[in-house]
Amino acid sequence: MSRPKGDKGQVLSSLVAVVAVVAVVGGLLVLFGTRGHESSADEPKGTSTPKPSAKPSGGPSTIVASVPSRKPTTAPPTTEPTTVPPRTVPTTEPTTAPTQPPATQPTTIPTAERPAAEVYNNTPRKGLADQVAGRARQAGWTVSGVDNWHGKVVESTVYYPPGMVQAANQLARDLGVGRTKPALDNMKMDRLTVILTSDYTG
Repeated sequence: MSRPKGDKGQVLSSLVAVVAVVAVVGGLLVLFGTRGHESSADEPKGTSTPKPSAKPSGGPSTIVASVPSRKPTTAPPTTEPTTVPPRTVPTTEPTTAPTQPPATQPTTIPTAERPAAEVYNNTPRKGLADQVAGRARQAGWTVSGVDNWHGKVVESTVYYPPGMVQAANQLARDLGVGRTKPALDNMKMDRLTVILTSDYTG
C-alpha cells in the first residue's frame, strides 16, 4: 500500500522546523554563554589589573617602595648621661685669705738639759769673748770658760761633740753665729766650744 505524496511533504517540513528550532536554541546558548564570560561581575571584588606606565622609567624601579621598610632598631636608653655638666666656677674670690700653717719652730732645749759652753776669741778685738759669754748666760747657758783661741778659723763657729747637735744649733741662734760643725780633736767632748772670728757682728 503506498502513501500519498502529501504525507511526504509534511514530514520534510516538520524536520526543517525541528532543525530551525535547534539552530535558534544553539545560537541563543552560544550568545548568552559568551556574554557571561565577558561580564566583570564574576571577577573578585577589589582586584585590578595593573596597567603598564606610559613612559618607561630610566631610573631604578620604584616597586621597592611598596615593600614594607624595616624600622631601625632603637638602642635601649643608657643610664649614664651623655653630657657632663659644666663645672661651676665662683666669680668672686673669698674675702678672707686662707690661713697658712705656722712655720715649724726649732726645738728649744730646757735650761737644765743644756750642756756647758766655752767661748774663745780668735780676733784682735779685746774683750769679745767676755762680751759673748755674758750674752750666752743671759740666754740661759752655762759658760765654763773664756779665753783666746790660737790658730786659724775661717768663720765664727759653734763646735759640738757627738749627741749635742741640737744644743749647738740653739746656742748658735742665741748668739748670732752662722755655722755649727763637729768638734775637733783638741776640743773637750763634754761641752760646746764657741770660736769667734772677725766676721762676728753679734
